[in-house]
Amino acid sequence: MSRPPAAARYRDRVRTVSAIGRAAQRLVSRPVPVPVAAVKVLSGERRPLIGEALGEQRHAGTRLDQVDGTTCGSAVLLALATWADPAELEKLELRETDASGIVRGFAARYDARQREIHAATNRLWPRALGTTPWGFLRWLHTHAPGAGRYRIRFVDDASATDVDTAIREVEAALAARRPVPLLVGSLVPRHYCLALRIADDGTWRVYEPTSGTVRALDPGLVRARALAPVLGFAHLHVVFLPLRGR
Repeated sequence: MSRPPAAARYRDRVRTVSAIGRAAQRLVSRPVPVPVAAVKVLSGERRPLIGEALGEQRHAGTRLDQVDGTTCGSAVLLALATWADPAELEKLELRETDASGIVRGFAARYDARQREIHAATNRLWPRALGTTPWGFLRWLHTHAPGAGRYRIRFVDDASATDVDTAIREVEAALAARRPVPLLVGSLVPRHYCLALRIADDGTWRVYEPTSGTVRALDPGLVRARALAPVLGFAHLHVVFLPLRGR
């Protein structure tokens, strides 16, 4: 017996929870064209905390990783906030000495700021479960308006068509120099990362906060549902895309 075509086998794979979210989005939302020229390019003097070179990210001798197992979203939000507003990074770099002579510098402030963000994004949601996409987006718009406005875009990674469209949307944003938060997971969302740019070889440069490193991601791994070797989990669930013209 011959095997079914590859496209059919792709469609027949088990769908993730986010496939339901994507189906709901299609029902209630008007189609949004891929925003190639419509995304506003944010310029100005930006000194991002996370660089775009591959490898471990450090600042003031501190590895830029998430402070605990539930703060991946907080680490990504902090990276976005420092990119959007130089004052956010300046506050992290302040050095103070308390009455006992202990110096509070970047490392302590970096960890504390992640915990503050985690608390703010999870007022109603159990903190042990991480950050919801809606809490993530609310904090970004409230506390880092300089990053521009974003929207939640669920991904059905069992649909070749939906994955291809999502990849084009992400790459359009990256081409406009807009970082794109990614939410990956198993069959349920588990982990936030941050796509930074497209490299000359077509791979994405992605900040992975568990390791505090920037890694090269072949977008073909999204189609193959095989992100785990790079980002820790196999499936792409959500991309946060900049709104058109903002």
